[in-house]
Amino acid sequence: MRKGIHPDYHEVVFMDSSTGFKFIAGSTKTSSETVTMDDGKEYPLVRVEVSSDSHPFYTGKQKFAKADGRVDRFNKKYGLTSK
Repeated sequence: MRKGIHPDYHEVVFMDSSTGFKFIAGSTKTSSETVTMDDGKEYPLVRVEVSSDSHPFYTGKQKFAKADGRVDRFNKKYGLTSK
């Protein structure tokens, strides 16, 4: 790798704004806010709107809308059942 062209890669804390869930990950993102975690170290704090703690897919609160395709509509129209 060439020196001086890559951003600084370091550990930061990402915090879900809606739930307060925090996790440490490596990132090139920087922030003027800092937070002290359970390990006693101080990390830059990056606030995010959605994380695995609040996303409907990961929390099991997602609603699935079934989109009928051509075959399903044909089977429904003529009273056929799929196996």
